[in-house]
Parts: sequence; structure tokens; C-alpha cells
Amino acid sequence: MMYYIFIVTVNKLEDGKKIAKILIENKLAACVNIIQNVISIYEWKGKIEEDNEYILLIKTTEEKSDALIQKIQEIHSYETPEIIAFKIEKGSKNYLNWIDDVVNN
Repeated sequence: MMYYIFIVTVNKLEDGKKIAKILIENKLAACVNIIQNVISIYEWKGKIEEDNEYILLIKTTEEKSDALIQKIQEIHSYETPEIIAFKIEKGSKNYLNWIDDVVNN
């Protein structure tokens, strides 16, 4: 079984909570952490932008990853939301089993 941590940014705490709850309710993620007070500096449509954002750390399985991406794209307020994933190379077996249990039950 492969596990992933997805990183998604949002501009409002309420949006982050909404996305988190929808992902959990739809068994697409086992857990979502919301990190506050992030400053993002990026280029968008030819301009340098600076925004306060929130980072969502989303834990899921490879099996659920495509559906998770699709659901985020459907409900996210950004035109091009950041949705990137990292494989979890190692972790507590109990925690990884918990992820699997949550998204598959």
C-alpha cells in the first residue's frame, strides 16, 4: 500500500475547513491538518503576488489520490489550486494502517 501527503493552499480558513470536511466525509482522506499564517509569494498572470494563505496537509492512500485531486478541483475557489503530493516513504505502521482503515471503511 502506498500513502501520500497532499499539500493544498487556500486563502480562507473557512475554505480549508470546508475542503477538509468534504474529503473526510467522502472517505478521500483520513486526516487534514490546517497550518495558519503562511505567506505565499508567487507569479500569477505576469504579476508578483503576495498573499496570506493556509496550508492543508492531507493524508490519504494512492487508491484515493485521483478522486481526491478531482474533488479538490471541483470545490476549490482558486482557478488553479495548488494540489501536489509526496509519497510517505516511512512512517508508523499503526498510523499508516489507520489511514488505510479510515479511507476504506
